[in-house]
Amino acid sequence: MSIGDSLAEARRQAGLTITQVGQQTRIRESIIRGIEADDFSGCGGDFYARGHIRSIATVIGLPAEPLIREYDAEHGPPGAMRAADVFEPSTPIKIRERRSPSLSLIVVVVLLAIIGFSAYRLVSSHRANTAAALPKVSATVKPKPTPKPTPTPSATPSDVVIHLTANEDCWVELTRSSNGTQLYMGTIPAGSSMTWTEKHAVKISLGNPGGIVLTVDGKRQTPDTAEPVTLDFSPATSPQSS
Repeated sequence: MSIGDSLAEARRQAGLTITQVGQQTRIRESIIRGIEADDFSGCGGDFYARGHIRSIATVIGLPAEPLIREYDAEHGPPGAMRAADVFEPSTPIKIRERRSPSLSLIVVVVLLAIIGFSAYRLVSSHRANTAAALPKVSATVKPKPTPKPTPTPSATPSDVVIHLTANEDCWVELTRSSNGTQLYMGTIPAGSSMTWTEKHAVKISLGNPGGIVLTVDGKRQTPDTAEPVTLDFSPATSPQSS
């Protein structure tokens, strides 16, 4: 029996309609019908297809892991997907070429340096002549103490703390935004919690965002969709005295 046949049979035995399953999983009915017909083209990719299978199986009371393994056997495991395919920016980043200074700019800088040096010599010579003309006074003058500069606080990034509590089974992948390094990938079962503390910007992909409670730096995050989603988080910046 195929994945779609298994899901459809379990849904009918649970006494649920496609509309009811769609309301509980917040997955479009057209996608659910396609999955029950073993058509995963409407899911938007293997990552989202796995998340839909897991969400539907959870609602109709069917173990999701055997279906996920069957899907991986037919379409390839999650590791076959390159991180660059998921996190590659849709708009290429344009890097400006560093141009060498023009000859005219160099000439202007040299002229300004010559003028500044000449003005310095002229002022120094005038001060020396004035000091020589003044009578000498034998008095000791104590220099005023120079106040110490107050250190300026420098901004340093603090850690980004991600805490996830699963009310339902949820597939999670955590990667570093700068180079796509995978920090965690797996299924967090219902009733379990995970906490990550990172010093760099990260991306977190959720297969069942409607079934979890997510907080970042103590602030609750509420994804506006129940379908699999990828979120970006960066460390906050706090002042620290030098």
